[in-house]
Amino acid sequence: MAKQKTIFVCSNCGAQSPKWGGRCVQCGLWGTMEEEILSPASDSPAHATLAVSPPVSLPDIPEHNLERTPAGIGELDRVLGGGIVAGMAVLLGGEPGIGKSTLMLQTAQRVASAGRRVLYVTGEESLGQTRMRGRRLGADSAEIYVAAENSLENITGYIEEFSPDLVVVDTIQMIHRRDIPSAPGTVAQVRQCAVELVCLVKRRGCGLFLVGHITKEGSIAGPKVLEHLVDCVLYFEGDRFHSYRILRTIKNRYGSTNEIGVFEMTGSGLKDVLNPSVIFLAERDASQPGSAIAATVEGSRPLLVEVQALASRSAFSAPTRRAGGVDLNRLAMVLAILERHTPLCPSANDIFVSAVGGMQIAEPAADLSVAVAIASSIAQKPAPADCVFAAEIGLGGELRGATMAGMRLKEAEKLGFKQIVLAPSNAEALSGRSAIKVRSFRTIAEVLNEYC
Repeated sequence: MAKQKTIFVCSNCGAQSPKWGGRCVQCGLWGTMEEEILSPASDSPAHATLAVSPPVSLPDIPEHNLERTPAGIGELDRVLGGGIVAGMAVLLGGEPGIGKSTLMLQTAQRVASAGRRVLYVTGEESLGQTRMRGRRLGADSAEIYVAAENSLENITGYIEEFSPDLVVVDTIQMIHRRDIPSAPGTVAQVRQCAVELVCLVKRRGCGLFLVGHITKEGSIAGPKVLEHLVDCVLYFEGDRFHSYRILRTIKNRYGSTNEIGVFEMTGSGLKDVLNPSVIFLAERDASQPGSAIAATVEGSRPLLVEVQALASRSAFSAPTRRAGGVDLNRLAMVLAILERHTPLCPSANDIFVSAVGGMQIAEPAADLSVAVAIASSIAQKPAPADCVFAAEIGLGGELRGATMAGMRLKEAEKLGFKQIVLAPSNAEALSGRSAIKVRSFRTIAEVLNEYC
């Protein structure tokens, strides 16, 4: 009998080591090395390969027109780049209860309603539980075949037998291969099962959705190689206590990256939100200080988001800094700029900043709206209700241009705003292009003198 070999694999980056260590030598994280027992048949846990073909000169490769199958859900099609490509493997991650399984079952119903066959593999629910959820969501197509299965061998057999156009595996961490002695969810199991499923669907030309758990840090559980194996990585985000969800593209070999789709969670499932800006501004009270509208861009979609700030006199020597939907490091930088280049004294106040509606704002162009909201709260003077802001703030207090300023301007005009504040470089390029008044300032101090 062949002797089994043991290696240790980093659960973050997939680096291998013949002996255990407290810290991964490749990514530098502590406590990520997990034991992995290799199959006696091979020193490598991955056996699946794509079809072998000889090298071909690049000009001799025939042009390939991508034929997309619409998922039937507008916001999902948006983030996928227009639909599902044959052989496309998609990894969907998100917190428990955020709506991943709901989105997948609704997608299965829409695809099946178009006359295509879907294999829905549920590794965490029974057939009865899936049927109950399907009844609530209106998913009752006879072309949806559901399998409550955890065995990789059985799943690949079902794919070969039913020849589906779309395969959904919920979740990949629950699937295991029999000849790998480690438990489901370990690095060896997740990597091997994903490799075989991706290779199989690419060979057969059907679409694949893999639903994945996420870690407490918010990344998809398993080594980073799992994200490299697939063609598209989606993250489902949102506050479980709010009804709105955001589907964000992190990687897409067949479309744009950093694209987002917005959904509303209802009793009958997820519904597309066609104009998210209206939703994010629906309950705004413009008469209150501490509010400013940020003109942001997510992928190819402009969004107007309300940024709220609350400044209160601190009772401690180290004031509190809290941020929701805004990067905390970016907030600290904006506060330092306000302290150094304006008459304000934010260091004497506890500062709380939030992007309304569960939105996550990461782009630098939101700096100006964050600064205006903070200054408005400190001065107790409301910012103009008909004004939006879009500019990055440099460390010297100067305003710097934002990308795709024209899209931001058009979105503000569409929603009835009367003026937009931009950096001089953007304002000069957009002058005279819209009925909205375009205003520009050189420094953050000039903006605050005018509006706060």
